[in-house]
Amino acid sequence: MAKVKIGVHVRPQHTTIEALRAAWKAADEMGCDTITTWDHFHPLQGDPAGAHFECWSLLAAMAVDTRHAQIGSMVCAVNYRNADLLADIARTVDHLSGGRLILGIGAGNAQRDHDDYGIPFGTPGDRLRALKAALPRIKERLAKLNPPPIGKVPIMIGGGGEQVTLRLTAQYADLWNGGGTPDGLRHKNQVLDEWCAKVGRNPADIERTSNIPATASDQIEAFVAAGADRLQLQWDHPFDTKPIEQALKMRG
Repeated sequence: MAKVKIGVHVRPQHTTIEALRAAWKAADEMGCDTITTWDHFHPLQGDPAGAHFECWSLLAAMAVDTRHAQIGSMVCAVNYRNADLLADIARTVDHLSGGRLILGIGAGNAQRDHDDYGIPFGTPGDRLRALKAALPRIKERLAKLNPPPIGKVPIMIGGGGEQVTLRLTAQYADLWNGGGTPDGLRHKNQVLDEWCAKVGRNPADIERTSNIPATASDQIEAFVAAGADRLQLQWDHPFDTKPIEQALKMRG
C-alpha cells in the first residue's frame, strides 16, 4: 500500500475539556500526522442539547498541548467569522503551535448553528459566493499580518460540490477534504483534477483528504487506491485509542 498520512478528527460533543485534552495528547504521542476538530456549535449526533465546545478555543489549547501533529479546523463555516479575523485567529494559533496549523474552511451546511447564533444561513449559492469572496481575503490578510505565520498555513477546502466548491479548491486550496465512499472519493478526485487542468493548476499540488469512521481501518487501502493522501479517523468520547493504533500500523 502507498504511504498515507493518518490522523484523528476529534469530535467535541458529549465530552469534557479534560477528556478532549487527554485525547489529543494521546494522539500526538501515538504519532498521528494530523489532529482536527469540527467547527459546529451543537452536537451532530446523539442528544442535540448535549455538551459541546467551540472549535478555535480548542485549537488554541491543542496547539500548546501537542508537539508533533499538524492541527486544524475541519472545516470552518465561512460565515461564522469575518474572513480577515479568521486569518488573524489562524495566524495566532499557528504561532501557538510552532507552525503546525492547517486552516480548513467551507461554505457551511448546519442551519441550526446559523439560526441559533443569529448568522444568516441563506441559500447554498449565497454561502458559496461568501466562500469565493473570503478565500482571497484570507490569503491577503495572512500576507499582511505582523508577525506573519510561522508556517505556510495551508488552506483546506471541505465539500464536494462539483461546479463551485471543487473549482474554488483548484484555485485556492492546498488540501481538499471530501467524505463518502472510496468510489465517491475517486470520482470527486477526478472532477478536481479536471478543474485543475482548466485553471492551470498541477493537481499534485492539492493533497486529498477524507474523514472515515474510527472502526474503518480495514478500508484504508481502498481509500488510498481512490486517491486519498491523508485520512482522519472520526473520534468520539470516550476516545478509545485501539482503532487509532491499528490504523497507524497501516500507514505504509
